[in-house]
Amino acid sequence: MASSLTPALSKAEGAKDEKNKVLSFGEDLGEAAGFAVIFDMDGTLIDNTPYHFKSWQALYKKYDKGELSKQTYYTQISGVPIMETLKGLFPDRDEAGLKELLKEKEEFYRKEYAPYLAPINGLVNFLTALKDAGVKMAMATSATIDDIDFILNKIPIRGDFDAIVNSSMVSKPKPNPQIFLKAAEELGHDPAKCIVFEDSLAGIKAANSAGMKVVAITTGHTAEDLHPVDLVINDYAGLTVQRMAELFNKNKDE
Repeated sequence: MASSLTPALSKAEGAKDEKNKVLSFGEDLGEAAGFAVIFDMDGTLIDNTPYHFKSWQALYKKYDKGELSKQTYYTQISGVPIMETLKGLFPDRDEAGLKELLKEKEEFYRKEYAPYLAPINGLVNFLTALKDAGVKMAMATSATIDDIDFILNKIPIRGDFDAIVNSSMVSKPKPNPQIFLKAAEELGHDPAKCIVFEDSLAGIKAANSAGMKVVAITTGHTAEDLHPVDLVINDYAGLTVQRMAELFNKNKDE
């Protein structure tokens, strides 16, 4: 079974201890370990999945598509590019019509989520630790460019990423591994030396198919549902670069 990582220190003590840990193995660990890190966005950098779910529910209701269950959302919609889902739901709509539906869905989501938009606990410190250690980072997301800007214009982490790959840059959506392989290519890293952070089942399948290490975060699923992975976390508090390097010394779900 994959283990859940939970912080054992108070927030103040944890922040101090984490800083000391990063400094203790210096800024060369990332290069010495030779690994890179790739992050999904929705549900991984921010806990926005409930608001995407609500916006899809509203769209289903408005256009008489039946009631959207959480089961259907998490297994068939989450992690998949929005346009792919819309094409399946509205096969009679042309490209212009699908874009109007996309705009409608996204406007509802942004209005609902904007007051609560924030990074997942511990993320900013973890990104800083990775960057200080020389670890290359990319974002690989099924989100649209507008949605990416909506998040990154509010959370000042854009500069932490050496590459950002969105759904328009690949031809095959998750669970196909293409987006993660593209991110590895952009970073100049062997896929086998990449770690993917994901929350969705489609994303985890894609990362595994790419031959990468996988860290799953429990924003949308229980730890038991997230497999096969190398580590399960609830948030980023207490994560260190050294912990990431250690993933290459173990097998999935150990």
